[in-house]
Amino acid sequence: MLDAFLTFINQHKLDLKKQPCLLTVSGGVDSVVMLDLFHKAGFPAGIAHCNFGLRGEDSEGDEQFVQQLSDKYGFPFYTKRFDVKSLTQKKGISTQMAARELRYAWFEELRTTHHYTYIATAHHANDSLETTLLNLVRGTGLSGLSGISAINNHLLRPLLLATKEEILGYATENALPWREDRSNDSDDYKRNQIRHQVVPVLKQLNPSLESTFIQSSAKLSSADRLLKEVLDEWAASIVVKTGDQVRISKAGLMSESEPAYRLWHILQDYGFAYAQVGKIVEGLNGISGKIFQSASHTLLIDRQDLIVRKSTVNEVDYYIQIEDNQQTAEFAGQCISLTKKSSNTDNNFVNSPNSVSIDYDKLVFPLQLRRWRLGDAFQPLGMNGRRKKLSDLFTDLKMDHFAKQQTQILVNGNDEIIWVVGVRLDERYRITESTQQILQAFLSTHE
Repeated sequence: MLDAFLTFINQHKLDLKKQPCLLTVSGGVDSVVMLDLFHKAGFPAGIAHCNFGLRGEDSEGDEQFVQQLSDKYGFPFYTKRFDVKSLTQKKGISTQMAARELRYAWFEELRTTHHYTYIATAHHANDSLETTLLNLVRGTGLSGLSGISAINNHLLRPLLLATKEEILGYATENALPWREDRSNDSDDYKRNQIRHQVVPVLKQLNPSLESTFIQSSAKLSSADRLLKEVLDEWAASIVVKTGDQVRISKAGLMSESEPAYRLWHILQDYGFAYAQVGKIVEGLNGISGKIFQSASHTLLIDRQDLIVRKSTVNEVDYYIQIEDNQQTAEFAGQCISLTKKSSNTDNNFVNSPNSVSIDYDKLVFPLQLRRWRLGDAFQPLGMNGRRKKLSDLFTDLKMDHFAKQQTQILVNGNDEIIWVVGVRLDERYRITESTQQILQAFLSTHE
């Protein structure tokens, strides 16, 4: 088994003599065998052991056992006791999930503090098979069918090419001691149900199930990587990221085969499930404006594009008060710079969406900067005497839902709209020949 272990390391082009690993050792046979292999190979390592205190005296015995192993092999030893129950109550998650979250956070802390390159876990081929079967039951894509990856960032699983039977055989042959976790015999956990009830039936159909799975897993992993390369290259041609928004061309998407799978490839990073993606694709030829939510992002079906942005909590309506001689007003990652000057100092009164010149003498302070509201109306620059609802203006400008949502208005002390910020000035506040003083307002975005 040592030869197979070294072959695995070489296949993945790892130089573990120069890249020390933090070995996660529970005291079970898998982690003990991993520890012995690292020692025999002469790879530098440290040992990390978690004591969750969930098994009473057995937990204490596990910690003492692993500490004795560290003394025997001459590796640095790290241990920590965790309060799993507090985290389960705080977050409302299972004991298993809480324990996983706590231990991996601690492993990463140890890795960076003590300069280990990898965190090595003792997952083996049977674990990978069980993971694949669980993913298949829950619903998964191609990556979920390829099992556990050998290397994932700083996580290393050097025993994946070994079966449980091979690990037990190595431990017995080398007279290695280990601790048994009696919770592994219980069917209270889904993984144990797979291990004790499903896998034995599959092995009756194929006695070489684990070996076959290792080969299939390698093929599926290769196919998944190849497919991602192709889809990433294609996605780059139809996806544009601007600021906090992602735009996906509807035409570019619908001109290809399997649009739902292609879209899911893009959207899965934003928390959208495959079932949602199917409904999004169904709505592409419908009326624009439909919105879909994931746990973290919002997607808008607009006229030409799908627009994705991180979801924000709806804030209570608010306003910012602007006093006379105030030089800046900041809101929602943007800033309005205000400069007062005499009309005879600058004859350039050109207005743009982001820079406006306002007749200062018509202002009643304090001004207000607030969100636009349904029913708001003003006189757009160039439309003498004609009022227009902001909602109609936004429709004319073909503004999408997100752009409307972000729009602010600058309001005079007499409740008249002075400027639809970043869109248009009100006709009543433009510079004329009789203007004596000017307030120049410039909109900028914080990087």
